[in-house]
Amino acid sequence: MQHLVERIEEVIINIEKVVVGKRKEIELSLVALLARGHVLLEDVPGVGKTMMVKAVARSVGADFKRIQFTPDLLPSDVTGVSIFNQQTQQFEFRKGPIMAHIVLADEINRTSPKTQSALLESLEEGGVTIDGQTYQLEKPFFVMATQNPVEYSGTFPLPEAQLDRFLLKLKLGYPSDEEEIEILRRMEQGHPLDSVEAIVKTEEVLEWQRGVSQVHVSEPVKQYIVALVQATRKHRAVELGVSPRGSIALLKASQAYAFIQGRDYVLPDDVKHLSYYTLAHRLILTPEAKMTGKTGEQMIEDVHQKVDIPVLQRG
Repeated sequence: MQHLVERIEEVIINIEKVVVGKRKEIELSLVALLARGHVLLEDVPGVGKTMMVKAVARSVGADFKRIQFTPDLLPSDVTGVSIFNQQTQQFEFRKGPIMAHIVLADEINRTSPKTQSALLESLEEGGVTIDGQTYQLEKPFFVMATQNPVEYSGTFPLPEAQLDRFLLKLKLGYPSDEEEIEILRRMEQGHPLDSVEAIVKTEEVLEWQRGVSQVHVSEPVKQYIVALVQATRKHRAVELGVSPRGSIALLKASQAYAFIQGRDYVLPDDVKHLSYYTLAHRLILTPEAKMTGKTGEQMIEDVHQKVDIPVLQRG
């Protein structure tokens, strides 16, 4: 396991050449990749969301495609389209940009709900259906979507069904003074993304994904996950709590987090740490809670006050 931890640390350091001072967010992005999930990055423009996705793709040697979402983007622009070939007298499928190992869905909330929904099948099933035929996406398949806050003009809030498909929701935030000075230093001599090379191959990522599924989750930890999820459904300020998909997401994310820490078992603290990023965006708050400025993260904090952390017995 020590060799594995060292390899993952190399990947993190490689990404940090581009993304300064965001180690936690980089680590969580790798958690989603290894858990076979997807990430939604929400923040204001210019804080490095796009650069982070590109750095992740380059670091794992993956086939990378970018989809720039705009109001006039069509679903076929995402998934692909069948075109009739006059010479062969047959329809030929032209692959869309969604058919890549790592996909950057840039400013996903700037396109219409119809086009947003084109991502649903690929995010959940790992395939796309065109003209009645399903095309499986090559593994590993990982989508990192970015969005600007919905307060900005010209945006369409993601529907709840779409939000539920993302394993984690992250925010980068503004850098500190020291971090921003370091960013300027690195940009002075050229773009740091040019120096990012592949540290691992996609085959190794697939091997890590298989290893994540072997991480042990004890019964008390599973009960803790269920207790947290059940508590969100009973919270007075929550109109719709976390679904079973959220329970599974928290389980998978916890396994991946333990894996990159070099452990073959999940701790309750792993679950608690990841619950903010895995569950908060799945909650639908009551109108009263929204009016008073409550957030999903605050609801998860309330839930932690009500649910005891299990104490694991030494085996």
